Amino acid sequence: MNLTGKNIIGNTLSQSGQATFYGENPSNGKRIEPAFYEASPAEINEAIEKASKAFQQYRNKSGKEKAAFLDAIAEEILAIENLIIRACEESGLPEARITGERGRTVGQLKLFAQLLREGSWVDARIDNADPERKPLPKADIRAMQKALGPVGVFGASNFPLAFSVAGGDTVSALAAGCPVVFKAHPAHPGTSELVGLAIQRAAQKTGMPDGTFSMVNGRSTEVGMALVRHPLIKAIGFTGSFVGGKALFDEANKRPQPIPVYAEMGSTNPVFILPGVLKERREKIAQDLAASVTLGVGQFCTNPGLVFTEQSQDENNFRNDLSKQLNETPAGVMLTEGIRNNFQKGIERLKNIAGVEILAAGLNEGEGVRGTAYLLHSKAALFLEKHELEEEVFGPSTLAVTADNKQQLLQAAEKLGGHITATILGTEEDLQEYTELINILEQKVGRLLLNGYPTGVEVCHSMVHGGPFPATTDSRTTSVGTLAIHRFTRPVCYQNFPKSLLPAELKDDNPLGIWRLVDGERTK
Repeated sequence: MNLTGKNIIGNTLSQSGQATFYGENPSNGKRIEPAFYEASPAEINEAIEKASKAFQQYRNKSGKEKAAFLDAIAEEILAIENLIIRACEESGLPEARITGERGRTVGQLKLFAQLLREGSWVDARIDNADPERKPLPKADIRAMQKALGPVGVFGASNFPLAFSVAGGDTVSALAAGCPVVFKAHPAHPGTSELVGLAIQRAAQKTGMPDGTFSMVNGRSTEVGMALVRHPLIKAIGFTGSFVGGKALFDEANKRPQPIPVYAEMGSTNPVFILPGVLKERREKIAQDLAASVTLGVGQFCTNPGLVFTEQSQDENNFRNDLSKQLNETPAGVMLTEGIRNNFQKGIERLKNIAGVEILAAGLNEGEGVRGTAYLLHSKAALFLEKHELEEEVFGPSTLAVTADNKQQLLQAAEKLGGHITATILGTEEDLQEYTELINILEQKVGRLLLNGYPTGVEVCHSMVHGGPFPATTDSRTTSVGTLAIHRFTRPVCYQNFPKSLLPAELKDDNPLGIWRLVDGERTK
């Protein structure tokens, strides 16, 4: 399939703007054809107005109709012949990683389609009328979740498929009944166009209204800000840096009508290694932790960037083991030059803090945009004093923090801000002794792991990929898994409606056969 470099405005392609840019191969720095046209203000406005018009039809599509649309997107993505090649070229990621990511993208589309076909996600609630109630009659009151409206979604740099055009934010919005205007990430414009055109074809094949999906290109921040500022956009989904996410959040709150911004902004994902397990499995933990830190050249929002231990001979030996592992790690290709440069600045920032030492630096070999693995070290007393030690350094590094004792370890946990994950490694005896640590960490994160590693996020109904600020702008939700659908809905209540005017989900005979809360009892 030949790429056009154009913007996707509903069922049409457009290139009214003059500014262009190219994708680049981070493994060799070469420019990749063709040129891509940055969306003009007129194109952005047209995409959003089409989305608003489409919403009036799309919001009333049945669960089965929307499910067929999502399944069709999955089929169209699988049919793209050169998708894997283009994604590898633009990201520098290996073929196996991109192939797996395509599987995840298709899998989450099908998971949401399953959710829609079953239908109970709307949380239908019925309180039947009681005209004989004293002193006042009780009205008939029914409620369910309904779609918010057109949603602006921003692609992530580190997942060219699974957190991109047909990624979790897009699929959860479409599943909720919200048209999407997608801002493609400039690091992989060709990959984005291929997937965007697949969604366009799927929309046409399944009879979705023109404007259900659009995609705009742009390197400048103005393209994204225009999405956030437009009065017809009702919510934003974003995955990226704290600086980018916070800027969008602040801009959305300046609007005459503020809108929710669901921004996932990164995390250092603290790992706590307890004394008993360190004594039992020190070398294996060092090996597995090094693999987690350097997986994908550290370019995951679940990368374990902080490791807490208590001072002991085992702990000292563990740091030596971990240093050996990371010293022998070859430098890997990073996604963009900008990400690599920010990673290096983050390492320099930590190095310049008195009391922080570098224990390991990996092999620095090969051409292209590469990142070297690092292990840094600090005492817990310094961590308690210096807030900047907790800030994310996006790349293959981790900061080991040594506490003098259990009490200081718990103090460090209490000091933590919001994170996406926290991990505890411990024996059964450790976990019984450190239940207070569990109580502290469940207030800090969206996902708490025992005896595992945070890299690797299962796409399922119960996954929570989020956490308190500054990890996200809203800790009540998730950007992975089917719970994400509720970011793009709101509850609507119907009082004293005739049965003929009620949505199918709220009719007495339950024609969809879904689970509902009827007079306080969950039933079909």
